[in-house]
Amino acid sequence: MQAPGGTGAVRLAIEVAKRAGVKRVWMGTPSWPNHAQIVAAAGLELKTFKHTAADGTADLAALKAALEEAEASDLVLLHGCCHNPTGVDYTPAQWDEIAPLLAAKGVLPLIDLAYQGLGEGMEADAYGLRKVLAHVPEALVAYSCDKNFGLYRDRVGAFYAVTADKDALAKAMSNGATIARASWSMPPDHGAAAVRLILADPDLTALWLAELDEMRDRMRWVRDTLAAAGQVGPIAMSVLGTQNGLFSMLPLSSEQILAIRERHGVYMAGTGRINIAGLTTGNIERFIEALRDVATA
Repeated sequence: MQAPGGTGAVRLAIEVAKRAGVKRVWMGTPSWPNHAQIVAAAGLELKTFKHTAADGTADLAALKAALEEAEASDLVLLHGCCHNPTGVDYTPAQWDEIAPLLAAKGVLPLIDLAYQGLGEGMEADAYGLRKVLAHVPEALVAYSCDKNFGLYRDRVGAFYAVTADKDALAKAMSNGATIARASWSMPPDHGAAAVRLILADPDLTALWLAELDEMRDRMRWVRDTLAAAGQVGPIAMSVLGTQNGLFSMLPLSSEQILAIRERHGVYMAGTGRINIAGLTTGNIERFIEALRDVATA
């Protein structure tokens, strides 16, 4: 079902899961702030586990411990790629372990795939989702074209349901339609129409994929440049080169975040989240020096 952006798709997925009997949602933290707000708005209980380990990799042990405690009626929310806000993704080897664990436990996975193509490539970024779908009988997927098509303000998203049988699928989509009708009636169509035209034309698709590759390569250059800065005060910049997507988090205090804003005109979220795509050849060195100034003060 089409939805207004990835946000609408996540909200639809959570509400459909609630109608199916889910009462509790498991989620790694930190996560996109709206995830927790959507769960709360749906009236479901939120249980959390650590997403990032001390070494800057994805904390598979924490997810495994959460699954040990989870019940078959629970939903587990996972980022498909380009984790927001950390940029720390599960590796293919970790997904190989995660997928059968989800199936064995019987939980309902919800994969939020909001940045496909902006991490390591269209195929690589879908690895985790495809691995999970190959193992579990039922799953929900929230998808977004807002970022990989550059259509953020046009709100282009989609909600998918995979069920064990046709009857369950009909019920899931019928409930989804009812929820959508009461929420937004019909999603905006201009952005979705643009996506539809592009994907229906092989030449336009090839052009889009080439532009997507160019943007991904640019962000990889940003990450590699930041990583090459090495140790900036207490910040190990090298870890940024191992991450994916638009965002990363810097271990800065609120005082340091205020200082870099007031002394250097560099703005970032109060959590230390930075937008990788906001850095360019014209400002990245100035950013590194500004970071060095406040981090070593």
